Amino acid sequence: MKIYTRTGDSGSTGLFGGPRVSKDDCRIEAYGTVDELNASIGVARSAGLDPQVDAQLARIQHELFSLGAELATPDPDDHKMRILSKSHIERLESWIDAHESGLPKLTHFILPAGDHGATLLHTARAVCRRAERRVVTLARLETSKVSDELVVYLNRLSDLLFVLTRVSNLAAGSEEVAWERPK
Repeated sequence: MKIYTRTGDSGSTGLFGGPRVSKDDCRIEAYGTVDELNASIGVARSAGLDPQVDAQLARIQHELFSLGAELATPDPDDHKMRILSKSHIERLESWIDAHESGLPKLTHFILPAGDHGATLLHTARAVCRRAERRVVTLARLETSKVSDELVVYLNRLSDLLFVLTRVSNLAAGSEEVAWERPK
């Protein structure tokens, strides 16, 4: 099978179990940004993160692929594409709680800075927030059939990625850079 099909040369793409739509359709924007998030996490994983963090991110990458597949499916119930659930969100929350228990209390806003792994995780967190915004836009459409869990999952994932930036900086001995109000 060739990687190129030429079917998208006119600026359209096919949805799973659905019609062809423009490549700038909000559904394509949503799952495309989730794909970008997945790639950002892959880049962060290449920075030599703590093995436990790396294993968690590897699991998240599989879940993001599933999340993207659900978004690429106009009627996910008909195609059994509702994969992520409340239990996935609860697991993210448990990881956040576990990581936060070993961090100093946060008393100020921090800038996206620090060691290499932390800065890559900050980038992934920012892409995650954009993916969340794109999914919210799609979810507002009456015909979108986007489950609430997808928005919550992305919201919680961005929280986890923020916490992991702090974990990475602490492990590397890099101080967090506190935001200073311009004078």
